[in-house]
Amino acid sequence: MRWADGRGSEVTAVAQKLMRIGEVAEWTGLSLRTIRHYEEVGVLAPSRRTAGGFRLYTEAEVRRLALVRRMRPLGFCLEDIRELLGVLDRLPEESGALPATSGEAHEELVARLRKFWLEADARCEDLRGQLQAAEDFARSLHVQLSRLLDAAPDETESTR
Repeated sequence: MRWADGRGSEVTAVAQKLMRIGEVAEWTGLSLRTIRHYEEVGVLAPSRRTAGGFRLYTEAEVRRLALVRRMRPLGFCLEDIRELLGVLDRLPEESGALPATSGEAHEELVARLRKFWLEADARCEDLRGQLQAAEDFARSLHVQLSRLLDAAPDETESTR
């Protein structure tokens, strides 16, 4: 496959591992519509497009979408997502060296990342509480069903 790189030259897909939007949707569990929406609101942009206009995404962009997908159940809004992505964009890959920054810039980066970590942790705790309540409810229904089945007349034995 060949695509225009936006500067008038063409590059082969073998040179970089790129995925079309359908593959990205399958890998991330997001719908095509959601991926396009994230593009429209500035959360993500495909690296390239094929000559036919198909979106092509790098592995880094797919990881970015996967991160966004993990943030959404915690209730982070698009503004929060963009802000966190901005912070993470300033960090190197996990194995890379940390950026050389002034003490003040480093402290700002730490503070912003810590803010998101604390918020995510608090939201996870809230979800654990909600899950516990839901599980308690499901257990109460099971108890009621068991009581009802145990008290059923003999002719309903086959429905157990």
